[in-house]
Amino acid sequence: MTAFDYDAVVLGAGAAGLMCAAVAGQRGKRVLLLDHAEQVGKKIIISGGGRCNFTNIHTAADRYISANPHFAKSALARYTPADFIALVDRYGIAWHEKTLGQLFCDGSAKQIVAMLLEECAKNGVDVRCGQPVREVTHGDDLFRVTFGEQSFTAPNLVLATGGPSIPKMAATGFAYDLARRFGLKIVEPRPALVPLTLGGDDVLFRDLSGVATPVEARAGKAAFREAALFTHKGLSGPAILQVSSYWRHGEPVMIDFLPDASPGWLTEAKRTRPRVPLAAALPLPDRLARTLADRLALPGEIGAQTDRKLADAEAQLKRWIFHPNGTEGFAKAEVTVGGIATAGLSSQTMMAKSVPGLYAIGEAVDVTGWLGGYNFQWAWASGHAAGQAL
Repeated sequence: MTAFDYDAVVLGAGAAGLMCAAVAGQRGKRVLLLDHAEQVGKKIIISGGGRCNFTNIHTAADRYISANPHFAKSALARYTPADFIALVDRYGIAWHEKTLGQLFCDGSAKQIVAMLLEECAKNGVDVRCGQPVREVTHGDDLFRVTFGEQSFTAPNLVLATGGPSIPKMAATGFAYDLARRFGLKIVEPRPALVPLTLGGDDVLFRDLSGVATPVEARAGKAAFREAALFTHKGLSGPAILQVSSYWRHGEPVMIDFLPDASPGWLTEAKRTRPRVPLAAALPLPDRLARTLADRLALPGEIGAQTDRKLADAEAQLKRWIFHPNGTEGFAKAEVTVGGIATAGLSSQTMMAKSVPGLYAIGEAVDVTGWLGGYNFQWAWASGHAAGQAL
């Protein structure tokens, strides 16, 4: 009889944990996959409007945020979007590309969960849900995990419990607490892919709730061209969610409301349509056009404005500055920036350098992807890397 129950215990049956367990199981390892939720893959099921944006064909390390921008390269190179697509195709799951390389199921995100569970089942993974992890200890080269009323031991432990984003899905900072106990450092976690809130002089833009328009949004050195959406609290939409991952409290967000407009378009409009007011000259949704025109304070017909004033208005529309007073927090964040510091992990295996047998994968690690399937690809790739190493 062996001195331990399993070769590996994986904590967290989300995207990364399911992939890791399945891959390790394929290699003949005895794997126990635990989750405190009643069902596995809950975040997968709600993702992409219930259709799971399961990868992005443009995946590359420069589309991830991390204190070490090179860390993700190894795992991403060894398990690519094509690899996951091949798995999806093997299961006959129909999918389509939406925009910007984003791949979605034609049917339901539940198909992805069922596929991963089948991969675990056929490789002998023991999946248990619906109990809290009460205790984790380490001694004599074994990890002991108390799950509900039972205890299990294994020489390997994988932290795959994600970050604190979407707490209504029972997400917590559990992985960080455990990592700290084993001496691993944590990069300050903050909400990412999250709507921004507006206050002060920007409050009037909340009256535009429900208005969306294509923009280029910028925070720091990051810029994204997609839709922005005004909400009753501030700013959202894909462009805003993208820059939110780079935004820091106190910094501005800059929006180009007309990224495709040619220089001098407004003075040209003065020549061709001199009798229209500024709001009517702006190729934007009516409510937004009126609000921006009011703020630009150029009353009357554009034909009555000097070229200089129109050039200034053009410049302001190209670099409209918002001063967010915060975000909608982890409750509305799709993912977390920060997490278990990559400096303490092997980029090849995802194992902790200072604690043999301890691994961290997925969102728990300080690697955060852009909106659009990148975070799922990191979950698959990091889970695969650890599963191969167990």
